[in-house]
Amino acid sequence: MKVNGNSGAEKNVLSAIGSNFLGRAPRWYKILIISYLIINPILFAINPFVAGWVLMAEFISTLALALVCYPLPSGGLLAIEAVVIGMTSAEHVYHHVVDNFPVLLLLMFMVAGIFFMKELLLFIFTRLLVSVRSKILLSLIFCFLGAFLSAFLDALTVTAVVITVAYGFYGIYHKYASNKGDRQAKSIKDDDGIDEIDREDLNNFRGFLRNLMMHAAGTALGGALTLVGEPQNLIIGKQMGWDFIQFFKECSPVSVPVFFAGLVTCVLTEVFKILGYGYQMPENVRKVLEAEVKRTSEDMDVKTIGRYIAEAAAGVFLIIALALHLAEVGLVGLTIIILVTSFTGVIEEHHFGEAFTESLPFTALLVVFFTIVAVIADQGLFKPIINVVFGMDGKHQILAFFIANGVLSAISDNVFVATVYITEVVAALKGGIIDQLQADKLAVATNMGTNIPSVATPNGQAAFLFLLTSTLAPLIRLSYLQMMKLALPYTIIMTTVALIATYYNL
Repeated sequence: MKVNGNSGAEKNVLSAIGSNFLGRAPRWYKILIISYLIINPILFAINPFVAGWVLMAEFISTLALALVCYPLPSGGLLAIEAVVIGMTSAEHVYHHVVDNFPVLLLLMFMVAGIFFMKELLLFIFTRLLVSVRSKILLSLIFCFLGAFLSAFLDALTVTAVVITVAYGFYGIYHKYASNKGDRQAKSIKDDDGIDEIDREDLNNFRGFLRNLMMHAAGTALGGALTLVGEPQNLIIGKQMGWDFIQFFKECSPVSVPVFFAGLVTCVLTEVFKILGYGYQMPENVRKVLEAEVKRTSEDMDVKTIGRYIAEAAAGVFLIIALALHLAEVGLVGLTIIILVTSFTGVIEEHHFGEAFTESLPFTALLVVFFTIVAVIADQGLFKPIINVVFGMDGKHQILAFFIANGVLSAISDNVFVATVYITEVVAALKGGIIDQLQADKLAVATNMGTNIPSVATPNGQAAFLFLLTSTLAPLIRLSYLQMMKLALPYTIIMTTVALIATYYNL
Protein backbone atom coordinates (compact mmCIF):
# COMPACT_ATOMS: atom_id res chain seq x y z
CA MET A 1 0.00 0.00 0.00
CA LYS A 2 2.86 2.34 0.79
CA VAL A 3 4.45 1.70 -2.61
CA ASN A 4 1.17 2.27 -4.39
CA GLY A 5 0.68 5.45 -2.40
CA ASN A 6 4.09 6.71 -3.46
CA SER A 7 3.34 5.74 -7.04
CA GLY A 8 0.08 7.65 -6.93
CA ALA A 9 1.79 10.70 -5.45
CA GLU A 10 4.46 10.57 -8.16
CA LYS A 11 1.78 10.41 -10.84
CA ASN A 12 0.04 13.40 -9.28
CA VAL A 13 3.29 15.36 -9.20
CA LEU A 14 4.08 14.48 -12.82
CA SER A 15 0.54 15.40 -13.81
CA ALA A 16 0.88 18.73 -12.00
CA ILE A 17 4.19 19.45 -13.75
CA GLY A 18 2.61 18.66 -17.11
CA SER A 19 -0.35 20.86 -16.28
CA ASN A 20 1.89 23.73 -15.14
CA PHE A 21 4.01 23.55 -18.30
CA LEU A 22 3.03 26.65 -20.32
CA GLY A 23 0.04 27.14 -18.04
CA ARG A 24 -3.33 27.59 -19.73
CA ALA A 25 -1.97 27.16 -23.25
CA PRO A 26 -3.91 24.49 -25.20
CA ARG A 27 -2.70 20.91 -25.05
CA TRP A 28 -1.86 20.92 -28.80
CA TYR A 29 0.39 23.95 -28.29
CA LYS A 30 2.27 22.23 -25.46
CA ILE A 31 2.75 19.12 -27.60
CA LEU A 32 3.97 21.30 -30.49
CA ILE A 33 6.66 22.98 -28.36
CA ILE A 34 7.77 19.65 -26.85
CA SER A 35 8.00 18.23 -30.38
CA TYR A 36 10.23 21.12 -31.39
CA LEU A 37 12.50 20.51 -28.41
CA ILE A 38 12.81 16.80 -29.30
CA ILE A 39 13.35 17.31 -33.04
CA ASN A 40 16.00 20.04 -32.86
CA PRO A 41 18.94 18.06 -31.33
CA ILE A 42 18.30 15.18 -33.74
CA LEU A 43 18.23 17.48 -36.78
CA PHE A 44 21.31 19.37 -35.56
CA ALA A 45 23.26 16.11 -35.29
CA ILE A 46 22.25 15.17 -38.85
CA ASN A 47 22.48 18.56 -40.64
CA PRO A 48 23.23 21.78 -38.67
CA PHE A 49 22.29 24.02 -41.63
CA VAL A 50 18.82 22.50 -41.98
CA ALA A 51 18.40 22.51 -38.19
CA GLY A 52 19.10 26.25 -38.14
CA TRP A 53 16.39 27.01 -40.70
CA VAL A 54 13.94 24.74 -38.84
CA LEU A 55 14.70 26.54 -35.57
CA MET A 56 14.00 29.88 -37.22
CA ALA A 57 10.66 28.57 -38.56
CA GLU A 58 9.80 27.23 -35.09
CA PHE A 59 10.52 30.57 -33.45
CA ILE A 60 8.39 32.39 -36.04
CA SER A 61 5.55 29.98 -35.25
CA THR A 62 5.70 31.01 -31.58
CA LEU A 63 5.30 34.62 -32.72
CA ALA A 64 2.41 33.65 -34.99
CA LEU A 65 0.69 32.06 -31.99
CA ALA A 66 1.32 35.00 -29.66
CA LEU A 67 -2.38 35.25 -28.76
CA VAL A 68 -2.31 31.61 -27.63
CA CYS A 69 0.83 31.99 -25.51
CA TYR A 70 3.17 34.96 -25.09
CA PRO A 71 6.27 33.97 -27.12
CA LEU A 72 8.82 34.52 -24.34
CA PRO A 73 8.44 31.15 -22.52
CA SER A 74 8.11 28.94 -25.61
CA GLY A 75 10.53 30.90 -27.79
CA GLY A 76 12.88 31.15 -24.83
CA LEU A 77 12.97 27.37 -24.43
CA LEU A 78 13.95 27.04 -28.09
CA ALA A 79 16.69 29.66 -27.63
CA ILE A 80 18.08 27.98 -24.51
CA GLU A 81 18.15 24.62 -26.29
CA ALA A 82 19.96 26.18 -29.26
CA VAL A 83 22.74 27.34 -26.93
CA VAL A 84 22.88 24.04 -25.03
CA ILE A 85 23.21 21.83 -28.13
CA GLY A 86 25.81 24.14 -29.70
CA MET A 87 23.88 25.89 -32.50
CA THR A 88 25.36 29.09 -31.05
CA SER A 89 27.10 30.08 -27.83
CA ALA A 90 26.20 32.25 -24.86
CA GLU A 91 29.15 34.49 -25.77
CA HIS A 92 27.80 35.09 -29.28
CA VAL A 93 24.34 35.82 -27.92
CA TYR A 94 25.85 38.33 -25.52
CA HIS A 95 27.75 39.91 -28.43
CA HIS A 96 24.51 40.45 -30.37
CA VAL A 97 22.79 41.83 -27.26
CA VAL A 98 25.62 44.32 -26.70
CA ASP A 99 25.49 45.37 -30.37
CA ASN A 100 21.78 46.07 -29.98
CA PHE A 101 21.98 47.57 -26.49
CA PRO A 102 20.71 51.00 -27.66
CA VAL A 103 17.49 49.31 -28.84
CA LEU A 104 17.07 47.51 -25.50
CA LEU A 105 17.77 50.75 -23.63
CA LEU A 106 15.14 52.45 -25.77
CA LEU A 107 12.54 49.81 -24.93
CA MET A 108 13.28 49.88 -21.22
CA PHE A 109 13.04 53.64 -20.77
CA MET A 110 11.38 55.31 -23.74
CA VAL A 111 8.23 53.16 -23.64
CA ALA A 112 7.96 53.81 -19.91
CA GLY A 113 8.48 57.53 -20.55
CA ILE A 114 5.55 57.56 -22.99
CA PHE A 115 3.43 55.85 -20.30
CA PHE A 116 3.81 58.88 -18.03
CA MET A 117 2.64 61.17 -20.84
CA LYS A 118 -0.50 59.15 -21.60
CA GLU A 119 -2.89 61.59 -19.89
CA LEU A 120 -2.00 64.40 -22.32
CA LEU A 121 -1.80 62.05 -25.32
CA LEU A 122 -5.26 60.65 -24.62
CA PHE A 123 -6.62 64.18 -24.12
CA ILE A 124 -5.29 65.29 -27.54
CA PHE A 125 -6.04 62.20 -29.60
CA THR A 126 -9.53 61.64 -28.18
CA ARG A 127 -10.47 65.10 -29.40
CA LEU A 128 -8.93 64.30 -32.77
CA LEU A 129 -10.86 61.04 -32.97
CA VAL A 130 -14.25 62.59 -32.27
CA SER A 131 -13.70 65.74 -34.36
CA VAL A 132 -12.66 63.97 -37.58
CA ARG A 133 -15.69 61.96 -38.72
CA SER A 134 -14.21 60.76 -42.02
CA LYS A 135 -12.48 57.41 -41.53
CA ILE A 136 -10.43 57.94 -44.69
CA LEU A 137 -9.13 61.31 -43.50
CA LEU A 138 -8.51 59.99 -39.98
CA SER A 139 -6.57 57.00 -41.38
CA LEU A 140 -4.51 59.31 -43.56
CA ILE A 141 -3.73 61.53 -40.56
CA PHE A 142 -2.58 58.55 -38.49
CA CYS A 143 -0.55 57.17 -41.40
CA PHE A 144 1.10 60.51 -42.15
CA LEU A 145 1.86 61.25 -38.49
CA GLY A 146 3.35 57.78 -38.00
CA ALA A 147 5.50 58.18 -41.11
CA PHE A 148 6.51 61.80 -40.48
CA LEU A 149 7.44 61.24 -36.83
CA SER A 150 9.36 58.05 -37.70
CA ALA A 151 11.55 60.05 -40.07
CA PHE A 152 12.90 62.05 -37.12
CA LEU A 153 12.08 59.98 -34.07
CA ASP A 154 12.45 56.26 -33.44
CA ALA A 155 9.76 53.97 -34.88
CA LEU A 156 9.40 52.12 -31.56
CA THR A 157 8.80 55.43 -29.78
CA VAL A 158 6.10 56.38 -32.29
CA THR A 159 4.51 52.93 -31.96
CA ALA A 160 4.55 53.23 -28.17
CA VAL A 161 2.65 56.52 -28.45
CA VAL A 162 0.01 55.03 -30.74
CA ILE A 163 -0.40 51.91 -28.56
CA THR A 164 -0.87 54.08 -25.47
CA VAL A 165 -3.52 56.18 -27.23
CA ALA A 166 -5.42 53.21 -28.70
CA TYR A 167 -5.36 51.40 -25.35
CA GLY A 168 -6.93 54.49 -23.79
CA PHE A 169 -9.65 54.65 -26.47
CA TYR A 170 -10.50 50.99 -25.97
CA GLY A 171 -10.52 51.33 -22.19
CA ILE A 172 -12.98 54.23 -22.26
CA TYR A 173 -15.62 52.35 -24.26
CA HIS A 174 -15.01 48.96 -22.63
CA LYS A 175 -15.51 50.50 -19.18
CA TYR A 176 -18.79 52.06 -20.35
CA ALA A 177 -20.09 48.88 -22.02
CA SER A 178 -19.08 46.50 -19.23
CA ASN A 179 -20.60 48.59 -16.44
CA LYS A 180 -24.10 48.87 -17.92
CA GLY A 181 -25.35 45.42 -16.98
CA ASP A 182 -25.86 43.65 -13.66
CA ARG A 183 -22.64 41.69 -14.02
CA GLN A 184 -19.67 44.02 -14.25
CA ALA A 185 -16.45 43.02 -16.01
CA LYS A 186 -13.53 42.24 -13.73
CA SER A 187 -10.93 43.76 -16.06
CA ILE A 188 -10.42 45.29 -19.47
CA LYS A 189 -9.81 41.77 -20.81
CA ASP A 190 -13.21 40.56 -19.62
CA ASP A 191 -16.27 40.93 -21.85
CA ASP A 192 -18.72 39.36 -19.36
CA GLY A 193 -21.79 41.42 -18.70
CA ILE A 194 -21.64 43.27 -22.02
CA ASP A 195 -24.99 43.01 -23.80
CA GLU A 196 -25.38 41.91 -27.42
CA ILE A 197 -25.67 45.40 -28.95
CA ASP A 198 -22.68 46.79 -27.05
CA ARG A 199 -20.71 43.62 -27.81
CA GLU A 200 -21.30 44.14 -31.53
CA ASP A 201 -20.22 47.77 -31.21
CA LEU A 202 -17.15 46.66 -29.27
CA ASN A 203 -16.19 44.16 -32.00
CA ASN A 204 -16.59 46.83 -34.69
CA PHE A 205 -14.56 49.24 -32.59
CA ARG A 206 -11.85 46.59 -32.35
CA GLY A 207 -11.78 46.41 -36.14
CA PHE A 208 -11.66 50.21 -36.32
CA LEU A 209 -8.68 50.32 -33.95
CA ARG A 210 -6.93 47.49 -35.81
CA ASN A 211 -7.17 49.57 -38.98
CA LEU A 212 -5.79 52.71 -37.32
CA MET A 213 -2.99 50.81 -35.63
CA MET A 214 -1.83 49.27 -38.90
CA HIS A 215 -2.01 52.61 -40.70
CA ALA A 216 -0.06 54.33 -37.93
CA ALA A 217 2.38 51.45 -37.59
CA GLY A 218 3.45 51.98 -41.18
CA THR A 219 6.50 53.66 -39.71
CA ALA A 220 8.66 52.25 -42.52
CA LEU A 221 7.23 54.99 -44.77
CA GLY A 222 9.13 57.70 -42.95
CA GLY A 223 11.72 55.41 -41.40
CA ALA A 224 13.38 54.80 -44.78
CA LEU A 225 13.71 58.52 -45.54
CA THR A 226 16.32 59.70 -43.08
CA LEU A 227 19.53 58.68 -41.36
CA VAL A 228 17.81 58.50 -37.95
CA GLY A 229 14.60 56.86 -39.17
CA GLU A 230 15.61 53.27 -38.39
CA PRO A 231 18.59 51.69 -36.56
CA GLN A 232 19.89 50.04 -39.75
CA ASN A 233 19.90 53.44 -41.48
CA LEU A 234 22.51 54.65 -38.99
CA ILE A 235 24.61 51.56 -39.64
CA ILE A 236 24.42 52.02 -43.42
CA GLY A 237 25.12 55.76 -43.19
CA LYS A 238 28.09 55.25 -40.88
CA GLN A 239 29.65 52.59 -43.11
CA MET A 240 29.20 54.74 -46.23
CA GLY A 241 30.28 57.98 -44.55
CA TRP A 242 26.97 59.73 -45.23
CA ASP A 243 25.63 62.55 -43.06
CA PHE A 244 21.91 63.36 -42.60
CA ILE A 245 21.60 65.40 -45.83
CA GLN A 246 23.62 63.04 -48.00
CA PHE A 247 21.69 60.01 -46.76
CA PHE A 248 18.40 61.66 -47.77
CA LYS A 249 19.85 62.76 -51.11
CA GLU A 250 21.13 59.27 -51.99
CA CYS A 251 17.96 57.43 -50.92
CA SER A 252 15.31 59.96 -52.00
CA PRO A 253 14.94 58.69 -55.61
CA VAL A 254 13.52 55.52 -54.06
CA SER A 255 12.32 56.50 -50.58
CA VAL A 256 10.22 59.52 -51.61
CA PRO A 257 8.09 57.65 -54.21
CA VAL A 258 7.60 54.87 -51.65
CA PHE A 259 6.45 57.44 -49.06
CA PHE A 260 3.71 58.74 -51.33
CA ALA A 261 2.81 55.22 -52.45
CA GLY A 262 2.21 54.34 -48.80
CA LEU A 263 -0.15 57.28 -48.34
CA VAL A 264 -2.06 56.29 -51.50
CA THR A 265 -2.27 52.71 -50.19
CA CYS A 266 -3.77 53.99 -46.96
CA VAL A 267 -6.57 55.73 -48.87
CA LEU A 268 -7.20 52.81 -51.24
CA THR A 269 -7.52 50.26 -48.43
CA GLU A 270 -10.23 52.34 -46.76
CA VAL A 271 -12.11 53.33 -49.93
CA PHE A 272 -12.31 49.76 -51.24
CA LYS A 273 -12.34 48.02 -47.82
CA ILE A 274 -9.41 45.80 -48.79
CA LEU A 275 -8.42 42.79 -46.63
CA GLY A 276 -10.07 43.79 -43.37
CA TYR A 277 -9.94 47.57 -43.71
CA GLY A 278 -12.96 49.86 -43.83
CA TYR A 279 -14.31 49.45 -40.28
CA GLN A 280 -16.21 52.56 -39.16
CA MET A 281 -16.46 53.84 -35.61
CA PRO A 282 -19.88 52.79 -34.24
CA GLU A 283 -22.08 55.77 -33.43
CA ASN A 284 -22.55 54.58 -29.83
CA VAL A 285 -18.79 54.50 -29.36
CA ARG A 286 -18.48 58.02 -30.76
CA LYS A 287 -21.11 59.24 -28.26
CA VAL A 288 -19.21 57.64 -25.36
CA LEU A 289 -15.93 59.24 -26.47
CA GLU A 290 -17.63 62.61 -26.92
CA ALA A 291 -19.05 62.30 -23.41
CA GLU A 292 -15.57 61.51 -22.13
CA VAL A 293 -14.20 64.62 -23.87
CA LYS A 294 -16.93 66.72 -22.25
CA ARG A 295 -16.34 65.16 -18.83
CA THR A 296 -12.57 65.69 -18.88
CA SER A 297 -13.08 69.30 -19.98
CA GLU A 298 -15.54 69.94 -17.16
CA ASP A 299 -13.38 68.20 -14.55
CA MET A 300 -10.20 69.98 -15.58
CA ASP A 301 -8.73 71.94 -12.68
CA VAL A 302 -5.54 73.90 -12.16
CA LYS A 303 -3.56 70.80 -11.12
CA THR A 304 -4.65 68.94 -14.26
CA ILE A 305 -3.62 71.88 -16.44
CA GLY A 306 -0.28 71.90 -14.63
CA ARG A 307 0.23 68.21 -15.46
CA TYR A 308 -0.67 68.82 -19.10
CA ILE A 309 1.85 71.68 -19.31
CA ALA A 310 4.59 69.51 -17.77
CA GLU A 311 3.84 66.63 -20.16
CA ALA A 312 3.67 68.97 -23.17
CA ALA A 313 7.02 70.54 -22.25
CA ALA A 314 8.52 67.06 -21.93
CA GLY A 315 7.06 66.17 -25.34
CA VAL A 316 8.71 69.19 -26.96
CA PHE A 317 12.02 68.25 -25.33
CA LEU A 318 11.56 64.68 -26.56
CA ILE A 319 11.12 65.76 -30.19
CA ILE A 320 14.09 68.13 -30.08
CA ALA A 321 16.37 65.63 -28.30
CA LEU A 322 15.58 62.82 -30.73
CA ALA A 323 15.67 64.97 -33.87
CA LEU A 324 19.08 66.38 -32.91
CA HIS A 325 20.23 63.06 -31.38
CA LEU A 326 21.38 64.80 -28.20
CA ALA A 327 21.80 61.41 -26.51
CA GLU A 328 20.97 57.75 -27.02
CA VAL A 329 17.23 57.32 -27.36
CA GLY A 330 16.99 55.24 -24.18
CA LEU A 331 18.72 57.92 -22.14
CA VAL A 332 16.32 60.51 -23.55
CA GLY A 333 13.49 58.23 -22.40
CA LEU A 334 14.94 58.05 -18.89
CA THR A 335 15.16 61.84 -18.88
CA ILE A 336 11.48 62.02 -19.85
CA ILE A 337 10.57 59.70 -16.97
CA ILE A 338 12.46 61.88 -14.48
CA LEU A 339 11.11 65.18 -15.79
CA VAL A 340 7.46 64.14 -16.10
CA THR A 341 7.25 62.30 -12.78
CA SER A 342 9.02 65.14 -10.97
CA PHE A 343 6.60 67.77 -12.22
CA THR A 344 3.40 65.71 -12.08
CA GLY A 345 3.85 64.42 -8.55
CA VAL A 346 4.45 60.71 -9.23
CA ILE A 347 6.65 59.53 -6.37
CA GLU A 348 5.29 56.11 -5.31
CA GLU A 349 7.38 53.11 -6.36
CA HIS A 350 4.42 51.01 -7.58
CA HIS A 351 3.47 53.75 -10.05
CA PHE A 352 6.90 53.45 -11.62
CA GLY A 353 6.49 49.68 -11.80
CA GLU A 354 3.29 50.04 -13.82
CA ALA A 355 5.16 52.01 -16.49
CA PHE A 356 7.53 49.12 -17.19
CA THR A 357 4.93 46.35 -17.52
CA GLU A 358 4.62 46.94 -21.28
CA SER A 359 8.29 47.32 -22.16
CA LEU A 360 10.21 44.74 -20.12
CA PRO A 361 8.48 41.58 -21.43
CA PHE A 362 9.20 42.69 -24.98
CA THR A 363 12.77 43.58 -24.04
CA ALA A 364 13.26 40.02 -22.78
CA LEU A 365 11.64 38.63 -25.94
CA LEU A 366 14.01 40.70 -28.09
CA VAL A 367 17.00 39.17 -26.30
CA VAL A 368 15.58 35.74 -27.15
CA PHE A 369 15.23 36.93 -30.75
CA PHE A 370 18.92 37.92 -30.77
CA THR A 371 19.70 34.31 -29.83
CA ILE A 372 18.01 33.19 -33.05
CA VAL A 373 20.00 35.87 -34.91
CA ALA A 374 23.18 34.44 -33.38
CA VAL A 375 22.19 31.00 -34.70
CA ILE A 376 21.66 32.50 -38.17
CA ALA A 377 25.16 33.98 -38.05
CA ASP A 378 26.93 30.94 -36.58
CA GLN A 379 25.28 28.43 -38.91
CA GLY A 380 25.71 30.68 -41.97
CA LEU A 381 22.04 30.38 -42.89
CA PHE A 382 22.11 33.41 -45.17
CA LYS A 383 25.54 32.66 -46.68
CA PRO A 384 24.26 30.87 -49.83
CA ILE A 385 21.96 33.79 -50.64
CA ILE A 386 24.75 36.31 -50.02
CA ASN A 387 27.11 34.38 -52.30
CA VAL A 388 24.55 34.28 -55.12
CA VAL A 389 23.90 38.02 -54.87
CA PHE A 390 27.59 38.93 -54.84
CA GLY A 391 28.13 36.64 -57.80
CA MET A 392 26.08 39.03 -59.93
CA ASP A 393 27.16 42.38 -61.31
CA GLY A 394 25.78 45.73 -62.51
CA LYS A 395 22.03 46.32 -62.48
CA HIS A 396 21.22 42.70 -61.71
CA GLN A 397 23.31 42.85 -58.55
CA ILE A 398 21.54 45.98 -57.27
CA LEU A 399 18.06 44.56 -57.88
CA ALA A 400 19.14 41.26 -56.34
CA PHE A 401 20.40 43.20 -53.29
CA PHE A 402 17.00 44.79 -52.82
CA ILE A 403 15.13 41.48 -53.20
CA ALA A 404 17.52 39.47 -51.00
CA ASN A 405 17.50 42.10 -48.25
CA GLY A 406 13.71 42.27 -48.43
CA VAL A 407 13.14 38.52 -48.20
CA LEU A 408 15.65 37.99 -45.39
CA SER A 409 14.44 41.05 -43.45
CA ALA A 410 10.86 39.74 -43.59
CA ILE A 411 11.89 36.58 -41.73
CA SER A 412 14.76 37.87 -39.63
CA ASP A 413 16.08 41.02 -37.98
CA ASN A 414 16.46 43.81 -40.55
CA VAL A 415 19.27 45.42 -38.53
CA PHE A 416 21.23 42.16 -38.68
CA VAL A 417 20.58 41.74 -42.40
CA ALA A 418 21.61 45.34 -43.15
CA THR A 419 24.80 44.92 -41.11
CA VAL A 420 25.80 41.76 -42.99
CA TYR A 421 25.17 43.22 -46.45
CA ILE A 422 26.60 46.71 -45.95
CA THR A 423 29.77 45.21 -44.44
CA GLU A 424 30.18 43.10 -47.57
CA VAL A 425 29.58 46.18 -49.77
CA VAL A 426 32.27 48.22 -48.01
CA ALA A 427 34.70 45.28 -48.17
CA ALA A 428 34.06 44.92 -51.93
CA LEU A 429 34.60 48.66 -52.40
CA LYS A 430 37.88 48.65 -50.50
CA GLY A 431 39.00 45.53 -52.38
CA GLY A 432 38.41 47.22 -55.73
CA ILE A 433 35.73 44.73 -56.75
CA ILE A 434 33.13 47.50 -57.20
CA ASP A 435 33.42 51.25 -57.74
CA GLN A 436 32.02 54.07 -55.56
CA LEU A 437 28.90 54.56 -57.69
CA GLN A 438 27.99 50.87 -57.50
CA ALA A 439 28.64 50.88 -53.73
CA ASP A 440 26.30 53.88 -53.29
CA LYS A 441 23.53 52.17 -55.28
CA LEU A 442 23.99 48.93 -53.34
CA ALA A 443 23.77 50.87 -50.06
CA VAL A 444 20.47 52.45 -51.17
CA ALA A 445 19.15 49.02 -52.21
CA THR A 446 20.17 47.66 -48.78
CA ASN A 447 18.41 50.52 -46.99
CA MET A 448 15.18 50.16 -48.96
CA GLY A 449 15.29 46.37 -48.95
CA THR A 450 15.56 46.15 -45.18
CA ASN A 451 12.94 48.86 -44.58
CA ILE A 452 10.12 48.19 -47.05
CA PRO A 453 9.48 44.46 -47.78
CA SER A 454 10.07 43.73 -44.09
CA VAL A 455 6.61 45.17 -43.32
CA ALA A 456 5.24 41.85 -44.64
CA THR A 457 5.63 40.13 -41.25
CA PRO A 458 5.67 41.22 -37.60
CA ASN A 459 9.12 39.75 -37.07
CA GLY A 460 10.44 41.85 -39.96
CA GLN A 461 9.80 45.15 -38.18
CA ALA A 462 10.60 45.73 -34.51
CA ALA A 463 7.67 48.18 -34.31
CA PHE A 464 5.27 45.53 -35.65
CA LEU A 465 6.64 42.89 -33.27
CA PHE A 466 6.23 45.32 -30.37
CA LEU A 467 2.62 45.92 -31.40
CA LEU A 468 1.94 42.19 -31.78
CA THR A 469 3.21 41.39 -28.28
CA SER A 470 1.71 44.46 -26.58
CA THR A 471 -1.20 44.34 -24.14
CA LEU A 472 -3.32 46.05 -26.79
CA ALA A 473 -3.05 43.29 -29.42
CA PRO A 474 -5.21 40.66 -27.65
CA LEU A 475 -7.80 43.31 -26.72
CA ILE A 476 -8.39 44.33 -30.35
CA ARG A 477 -7.86 40.73 -31.62
CA LEU A 478 -4.73 41.60 -33.58
CA SER A 479 -2.98 38.30 -34.29
CA TYR A 480 0.15 37.48 -36.31
CA LEU A 481 -1.88 36.36 -39.34
CA GLN A 482 -4.23 39.33 -38.96
CA MET A 483 -1.23 41.68 -39.05
CA MET A 484 0.17 39.95 -42.14
CA LYS A 485 -3.19 40.27 -43.89
CA LEU A 486 -3.56 43.95 -43.03
CA ALA A 487 0.07 44.64 -44.02
CA LEU A 488 -0.29 42.87 -47.38
CA PRO A 489 -1.60 45.87 -49.40
CA TYR A 490 1.27 48.00 -48.07
CA THR A 491 3.78 45.21 -48.74
CA ILE A 492 2.71 44.69 -52.36
CA ILE A 493 2.34 48.34 -53.40
CA MET A 494 5.33 49.77 -51.53
CA THR A 495 7.66 46.91 -52.53
CA THR A 496 6.60 47.18 -56.17
CA VAL A 497 7.16 50.96 -56.21
CA ALA A 498 10.51 50.56 -54.42
CA LEU A 499 11.63 47.90 -56.90
CA ILE A 500 10.67 50.05 -59.90
CA ALA A 501 12.31 53.14 -58.38
CA THR A 502 15.46 51.13 -57.62
CA TYR A 503 15.60 49.96 -61.23
CA TYR A 504 15.28 53.51 -62.60
CA ASN A 505 17.78 54.78 -60.03
CA LEU A 506 20.53 52.60 -61.52
